[in-house]
Amino acid sequence: MFIINLTYKTELERVDEFLNEHIDYLNKQYELGNFIASGRKIPRTGGIILSNLNSKNEIESIINKDPFKIHDLANYEITEFIPTKTSQELSFLIK
Repeated sequence: MFIINLTYKTELERVDEFLNEHIDYLNKQYELGNFIASGRKIPRTGGIILSNLNSKNEIESIINKDPFKIHDLANYEITEFIPTKTSQELSFLIK
């Protein structure tokens, strides 16, 4: 499992220009089963994506399709972790 931490590196007006494309990108990744949660940080300095993929290379490849990455609007930090405890509703994440 991976935490993808996006941090904007430009003004929000520029980010908002590509927000609809980014949402389309997220929707596609959810349809493919690659993402399990995402949302904005508060304050709005970026966002967080949770992915249940097993390969950092696969995550990096998917990130390269994000309009925020394509247009150099955000930095991406990828953290891999192994869930060892979850709520009952998320127990499918523990392998």
